[in-house]
Amino acid sequence: VQLVESGGDSVQAGGSLRLSCIASGYNIRRTCMGWFRQVPGKEREGVASICLGTGSTDYADSVKGRFTMSQDYAKNTHYLDMNNLKPEDTSMYYCAAGPTFLSMRPSHYNYWGQGTQVTVS
Repeated sequence: VQLVESGGDSVQAGGSLRLSCIASGYNIRRTCMGWFRQVPGKEREGVASICLGTGSTDYADSVKGRFTMSQDYAKNTHYLDMNNLKPEDTSMYYCAAGPTFLSMRPSHYNYWGQGTQVTVS
């Protein structure tokens, strides 16, 4: 299993970005996945999670209404669309996969990407 994120960039407050998470070695429909972020010195926090089998989703309160997950099954890829970005969204963003249940807890995930940096000024 391999996850590769991309799409991070430096943007001004109010701007938008789309993060991609290309999965290989498994079908994205078969496990739940999550988006997480972490800044140095702080714990990794859950941003959003989805289980495609059930269609259930969860978003952190801090991103509700601004961030949206989507998928391209043909490309086995998850996306995180981030709108109205704020300076406090500045972080390294990770996608992860593994559990068979919806979770925003990093300890529930077995597979992680390398991360992509988002900087909002």
